[in-house]
Amino acid sequence: MKATAKDLRFHSKELMDSVRRGEEVVITFRGKPCAKLVPYQELNKTEENKLFGMWKDNDTVENVNEYVRNLRKGRF
Repeated sequence: MKATAKDLRFHSKELMDSVRRGEEVVITFRGKPCAKLVPYQELNKTEENKLFGMWKDNDTVENVNEYVRNLRKGRF
């Protein structure tokens, strides 16, 4: 379903009802798509922690905290 930014402003309840029914709503601004309303889905714990422990098997970096701190330093 497509809706304009004006529709979102004045008919938000109807658009939210459409999303609750499982539809995706594309919001357009000046005729171009700029946002999408999709139904909310809870994340599983396994999906939520995909990046947790990503440095565990990295043999090239001994001290992760120091490595990240050096990355965040200013360039000059």
